[in-house]
Amino acid sequence: MKRRRFEALVERALETLPARFKRKLDNIAVIVEDWPDAATLREMGVEPPDTLYGLYRGVDLTHRDTAYGGVLPDTITIYQGPIEEDCADEREMADEVRATVIHELGHYFGLTDEEMEQLEQ
Repeated sequence: MKRRRFEALVERALETLPARFKRKLDNIAVIVEDWPDAATLREMGVEPPDTLYGLYRGVDLTHRDTAYGGVLPDTITIYQGPIEEDCADEREMADEVRATVIHELGHYFGLTDEEMEQLEQ
């Protein structure tokens, strides 16, 4: 899939977020990269054949205080390669992109992986 089309899936996932969440998005950039690099996989403790679909980096909302400001945006990176490789068609990719965006936004809002798993049940 061409990058622009994949980015449109990411944009659509963001556009469909409930307004109450979109209003709270501040100083965050969502970007698309091809694949996570080896250093990122090591840092996150991910070993082959596993990989990452997305990654949040930054200061989550629960750790921002009045001194927070004048900093580069937090980032959510969505990795196109692993999602394309693991999904059978564009519909499945769109669903996975949306799930990944929501998962990484959960980290932005201060939720741990364990807390998100509990919410999904």
